[in-house]
Amino acid sequence: MIDFAAYSFAPVIQLPKDYEVYDFTQGYDENRLLKGSYGVGKYNEKRQNMYDAALFEGKRNIHMGIDIGAPINTAVHAFYEGEVFLYGNNPQVGDYGYTLITKHQFGENVLYALFGHLSAKSIEGKVAGQKFAQGEVLAWVGDKSENGGWNPHLHFQLSYIKPDRCDLPGVVSEEYRAEALRNFPDPQLVLGKLY
Repeated sequence: MIDFAAYSFAPVIQLPKDYEVYDFTQGYDENRLLKGSYGVGKYNEKRQNMYDAALFEGKRNIHMGIDIGAPINTAVHAFYEGEVFLYGNNPQVGDYGYTLITKHQFGENVLYALFGHLSAKSIEGKVAGQKFAQGEVLAWVGDKSENGGWNPHLHFQLSYIKPDRCDLPGVVSEEYRAEALRNFPDPQLVLGKLY
């Protein structure tokens, strides 16, 4: 496993000091009054009545990433040096929309990171194996017409498992939760404590 404390990381989105921490345990209201333009949705949060699109099969509701609410076109940065692994569009309603997966080497260990709900321009010109530096702008937050139909935000997820396509299960069922927590570690390991 990776000793994350031995490394330093850049923020994926520059958050103001007064961002909101969302609580989706009781459901999701896209018309709710927001306290500001930025916010954070929690990892390993059981979200009732939120994932009603067909792809969630009516039983997947435990969140395996961290959501960072931000204005459309907000820059998304590399938390660490690495390379482009996969990129594409997951266009189903409720899915990620434009998506980027990066690959990062930590000694003998490899870590993958998924950036979901991006703008279409985020994958333009991308090439598998393309190197980037820590802090480099990789992508931008997408709008509802291109991000799966969600309010603008970044879904950021880590994976020890090598993805075979440009997708990871962003929410899982209760029966898969323990395994998912091992495969998809808390993004705060690289983002720092956000809540």
